Amino acid sequence: MDKKTILVVDDDPKIRTLLRNVFEAEGFCVVESGTADETLAALKKNEPHLVTLDLHLASDNGLEITRDIRAHSKVPIIMVTARSDVIDRVVGLEMGADDYITKPFHVREVVARVRSVLRRADGTEVETAPSDKLEFDGITVCPDHMEVLDRNGEDCGLTSGDFKLLMVFLTHPKRVLSRDQLMDLVGGQEWNPLDRTIDNQVARLRKKIEYAPNDPKLIKTVRGVGYTFASDVHHAVSEKSA
Repeated sequence: MDKKTILVVDDDPKIRTLLRNVFEAEGFCVVESGTADETLAALKKNEPHLVTLDLHLASDNGLEITRDIRAHSKVPIIMVTARSDVIDRVVGLEMGADDYITKPFHVREVVARVRSVLRRADGTEVETAPSDKLEFDGITVCPDHMEVLDRNGEDCGLTSGDFKLLMVFLTHPKRVLSRDQLMDLVGGQEWNPLDRTIDNQVARLRKKIEYAPNDPKLIKTVRGVGYTFASDVHHAVSEKSA
């Protein structure tokens, strides 16, 4: 099988070298660029499978590069932004970027996000329609009715906040999600790094779906990064839509 190629766009040679080393160690081919012109030329010459794009290049605007790429290519784009760049993240996603990573980042998170976006691009990551029932580890979720049934068919008693968080995990299975990304996906709001709201919400959700909340097997902590939903997720069309 041919290796997948990643185009790393960053004007900092140290960051490019770091990402090159990480991606090559994971079996990817890597192409580098530091400017808009180099990026567009690399896209035409190498036809990469994915682009990581720093939105704050010294000489170019990353959002404009995103727009230029989307004008003639559907290649997946992962934006690299500062934690405070909420507006840039929103605009970038609206322009067609597929995901984002906030600085400072953890290399394990970068690799996990790259693999997740590539799976989505290949059509191998779970896509969930509102009328689908989701199943994982003996638990059944009915999104239409915000209903979650445990392994005995009893209601798990999730609050609306619990349900939103669970759905974030179920639609991003086996993908590392940082705390700020979870906050964005659950509530679309900014958070204080010292705020433990997400940790408390994860702890509450674990109590309702884990066999042993103190030794979680479904929602696992990724030290220094955030959380990942470790179970396989399956979906089946509900009876009314079959």
